[in-house]
Amino acid sequence: MTPDSLFYRAAIWIVPLIVAIVFHEVAHGWVAKWLGDPTAADQKRLSFNPVRHVDPVGTVVLPLSLAIAGAPVFGWAKPVPVDARRLREPRTGMMLVALAGPGMNMLLATVGAVALGLVFGLGGESAGAARFAAELLFSFIVVNVFLALFNLLPLPPFDGGHLVEGMLPRPLARQYAKIGRYGFLFLIGLLVLLPMLVPGANIVERIVAPPARAVTGFFLDIARWVG
Repeated sequence: MTPDSLFYRAAIWIVPLIVAIVFHEVAHGWVAKWLGDPTAADQKRLSFNPVRHVDPVGTVVLPLSLAIAGAPVFGWAKPVPVDARRLREPRTGMMLVALAGPGMNMLLATVGAVALGLVFGLGGESAGAARFAAELLFSFIVVNVFLALFNLLPLPPFDGGHLVEGMLPRPLARQYAKIGRYGFLFLIGLLVLLPMLVPGANIVERIVAPPARAVTGFFLDIARWVG
């Protein structure tokens, strides 16, 4: 398995992505349960088994296509069910549930940075298993940082949209929440159609990528310090 092979590229990007999105979704469910809503637990969604969270398009088709094309890899899983009515404080609770996913990704990026530093200390730049581990951990950091920041976009259906909804006056919040019903179509329009119709309106490249590079650089500094 060479670094230029499709299997190698898929392994170092898709494996970290699956781990990142599974932990992201489970974190939502954990916090929801802690705040009074056991819906995810009742539906057996607080599992780290990827099969329970796989979305055929967002977890398999899209990431694999991006890996083959050599483009930045991202995706999504089936959202963990949360019933705001069962939360002890629905508005505040939904905001905390929303923050749990990106927070988990930042925690995972920290763990990845420490692990990458340890690999550096063992000669991770050399060929072989150490090099593969170093590239896998680098991808793990990048994917988790990107997933965290991407989900904080203040638009439905992202976690950032739930934060905005929680801060709006209730009448406006109800209207804003209606956009989330068309979440998938909204996502496709934002990521695919808008850049095609309006040159330069690439949300990912213009809004998410710059802070993602800066935060990734911070975690790489941690890795260098550990190594």
